[in-house]
Amino acid sequence: MPATILVGTQWGDEGKGKFTDLVAKETTMVVRYQGGHNAGHTLVVDGETFALRLIPSGVLYDHVTVVIGNGVVVDPEVLFAELDALGRRGVDVGPDRLKVAGSAHLILPYHQLLDRLTERRLGRNKLGTTKNGIGPAYADKAARVGIRIQDLLDPKIFRAKLDLVLKERNQVLTRVFNQLPLDADELADRYLGDFAARLEPHIADTVELVHEALERGEHVLFEGAQATLLDLDHGTYPYVTSSNPVAGGACVGAGVGPRYIDRVVGVAKAYVTRVGAGPFPTELAISDDAIGGKDRAGASAEEVAAGDHIVDVGREYGVNTKRRRRPGWFDAVLLRHAVRLNSLSELAVTKLDVLGGLPTVRICVAYRVDGRERTHPPYHQSDLHRAEPVYVDLPGWDADISSCTEPSQLPAEARAVLDTVEEACGVDVTLVGVGPGRDQFLHRKA
Repeated sequence: MPATILVGTQWGDEGKGKFTDLVAKETTMVVRYQGGHNAGHTLVVDGETFALRLIPSGVLYDHVTVVIGNGVVVDPEVLFAELDALGRRGVDVGPDRLKVAGSAHLILPYHQLLDRLTERRLGRNKLGTTKNGIGPAYADKAARVGIRIQDLLDPKIFRAKLDLVLKERNQVLTRVFNQLPLDADELADRYLGDFAARLEPHIADTVELVHEALERGEHVLFEGAQATLLDLDHGTYPYVTSSNPVAGGACVGAGVGPRYIDRVVGVAKAYVTRVGAGPFPTELAISDDAIGGKDRAGASAEEVAAGDHIVDVGREYGVNTKRRRRPGWFDAVLLRHAVRLNSLSELAVTKLDVLGGLPTVRICVAYRVDGRERTHPPYHQSDLHRAEPVYVDLPGWDADISSCTEPSQLPAEARAVLDTVEEACGVDVTLVGVGPGRDQFLHRKA
């Protein structure tokens, strides 16, 4: 049975968790292939909300084995907190259900501390990271001084690696940031004690597990965190994450070759949001501040009203950070870029219901840069910062679509939005989210 990749196509927060959960129902294994606990996904099941950070969405199905792949960076304390929270709500996540790659890298306290201190030092130029240590952990991995989960199983190796890296990190902490040094003995006791004992039953050769499942003909789903426009290589650098959320990242972050991949589902909201700083051509001003948000000066009352509507009705606040997200109109230019980068076979559009009540719905179909219209994003970051969106304006609707289960039940105006998105991006819209609940979606095409 071929595998499926589910990937975000915007700046994250597209509602991937909902559709990962939907696809996961038909799988036996869900593999998270990159990112850390800087990316959360929310599921609403029978009125209960589950906010997951590291554990893949498929955990809510008893028949699914969930895997944290080698491309993920893991903070054990966060992982344990999530396991405990799920356990209290009756979700079994024992060693037979959750497998963690031994070659995944650890996030350690000095990663988090350096993340916070660096952001503070950057001041107005800060990147808007979640300060969870994700970037510094990936930097250590690339510099080949990272500590992996499997190192917890060999105290001698763990301590040798810790002493080596901490010697340098403490120099930075004390001499550059005027902080107290971290104690290697204290860290070693903490990680080699309870952390190692609790993690050990979950640690596995996940590459072998994934390949065994594929060779048995089972359906495996690969789940990315963040999204295409936050990709380290292909996103809006430097306002990106420190790994590769694009579909190709699944091959590296889970250890599979591309010939196994049969289906690539892109997820996009019916509008766009992003958290933190960075370019955002279709951004709307809002009445309250958001990090990196658009200046309200000069914005029309209609624009601010639309921005506030999207944030408030869509509950656009970070799952982990609780930060108010920056809202904007749907951007088909950037989605065309995501279609190319991920070889999307289909598109799932979420939160169509949030647009209900707006008098006009706008879709950006091109950019104007220096008087020239472009249907694909410019490669140069300065041009992207200066890009002016070219919109198609569509009439809005007032009807509540949250109970729609068939495309024919949608208002004509809502169907027109989906038709325009599909035509502008060149990929079929097969799934549509009409509410936050697990069952609030409809199949648009077979």
